Amino acid sequence: MIFKDYYRILELNTNKVSLNEIKIAYRDLAKKYHPDVNIGNVRAEERFKDINEAYRVLSDSTSKRRYDRMWNNQIGKKKNFEESKRSEGSLVSDFFTMFFGKEKEEQAQEKKKKVPAKGENIETEINMTIEEAFFGLEKKISLRTINGKMKTFLIKVPEGIRNGEKIRLMGQGKEGKNGGKNGDLLIKIQIENSAKFKLDGYDIITDLKLTPWEAALGTRASIEGIDEKVSLFVPPGIQSGERVKIAKKGYKDGKGSRGDLVTEIKIMVPKKLTEQEKSLFEKLSEISNFNPR
Repeated sequence: MIFKDYYRILELNTNKVSLNEIKIAYRDLAKKYHPDVNIGNVRAEERFKDINEAYRVLSDSTSKRRYDRMWNNQIGKKKNFEESKRSEGSLVSDFFTMFFGKEKEEQAQEKKKKVPAKGENIETEINMTIEEAFFGLEKKISLRTINGKMKTFLIKVPEGIRNGEKIRLMGQGKEGKNGGKNGDLLIKIQIENSAKFKLDGYDIITDLKLTPWEAALGTRASIEGIDEKVSLFVPPGIQSGERVKIAKKGYKDGKGSRGDLVTEIKIMVPKKLTEQEKSLFEKLSEISNFNPR
């Protein structure tokens, strides 16, 4: 092991110096050889590392006493010294390790190494119908990559996927750095309402159109649900805009159950009447006392 004269590194001629003198010497030299004012100067960078190493040893009273015993033996008797040469890729010398241990040396060396970093994730979104989301499907999508080229991905959309949920394609994001893994591609699912169905949480809303006489007298109606036809009893006197629920016939909730199928009543009036229909409506208007206003 080559002995390093930390006092000479700090441009001090003797070890008979106070802690304040050591601090002043360190501050002056650190400013002079700092990498920010010596950009691209490798020798200045190495000098700056030596200065920091010397200060760390001499600014601690315990390590200074240990060092001074060696310094007196090397300098006082032999009158020669030699600064150690650093091996490539090392931040600290073997000599410095004597005072702060192998662990600190390894930590310093680890900082020098380039740490693998995972690439950034990429996010995008696609639209799909309620039916596609309910039953699930495999879907091909084409996206433009970061280098401007189009790439086709096959994604598997699980049945009952929630609105806003993301599908992750591992390793399809930005490239990792220093050997790190690639980022992921995150595809956000946007479920679109259709002409027949609307999604409200886990409930599916659909219209139930009734004739005026069905609404007045009540009826049993057949409704087209998302995966089957269901029968619904409509009570007499139901009003347009009212809602009737059919339990557990809505969207999948991800827990093995389902929301409700909600029917919104819309009372439809014929635009064209036959003579008989017109006559009946006129007769009804004559005999009925009902006035909604």
